[in-house]
Amino acid sequence: MKTLLTVIFSLFAFTCSASGKTELMHANIDLSDNTSLKRGAEHYVTYCLGCHSAKHIRYLRIAEDFELNQDVVLKDIAPVGASIYDSMLSAMDKHDSNIWFGTVPPDLSLIARSRGSDWLYTYLKSFYRDDTKTHGTNNTLFKDVGMPNVLWKLQGQQIAHYTLEGENKVINSLSLERPGELSPSEFDVVVTDLVNFLEYVGEPAKLKRQQMGKYVLFFILIIGFIGYLLKKEYWKDIH
Repeated sequence: MKTLLTVIFSLFAFTCSASGKTELMHANIDLSDNTSLKRGAEHYVTYCLGCHSAKHIRYLRIAEDFELNQDVVLKDIAPVGASIYDSMLSAMDKHDSNIWFGTVPPDLSLIARSRGSDWLYTYLKSFYRDDTKTHGTNNTLFKDVGMPNVLWKLQGQQIAHYTLEGENKVINSLSLERPGELSPSEFDVVVTDLVNFLEYVGEPAKLKRQQMGKYVLFFILIIGFIGYLLKKEYWKDIH
């Protein structure tokens, strides 16, 4: 029990330190937008799959759910040489990743369900220049994270502005010091599409489940009403 409590409090402390005081931004995602999901899958393979797997989703499932031809998925989304039946697996060697990042990059299949879409959206937009770090960047939402800003070419370089709270310097805001290849609004679309895709990967059947839920509730309501009428009919002579 003592060990269990230690683990729980350690995880709680880690979550608090990772989140800090950064206010989460709203991720305006839409799981019914197949165009956005396709773009998000393309961005994931381009910028994320080099380090992070999403092993619980296959390219075939993407083709079926996004209503895409399998050849289109292999051409536009899957890396060269991948099969339509393959899972989204990273080719990074675990030993190399430990040397480069100090840890093995986690599989992101369930990251949206674990962290939430707003957290992911805020995280991807909260990198800033920090010359004290190995990769030259840090993150206001996840302090001292080992991941570099893989989207920096698109976003540009942000710098942090600090205020004093007592004797401590606290980040007050971020501003764009050097523009990237995209405008802020264009970059926002990229991040939204990427988060939309990760939300889909966390539960590919979410839309179908929600749609089916309406019919289930309607069925329960009808059965409940019929049961109520039967109860009145059976018990009316008892009184």
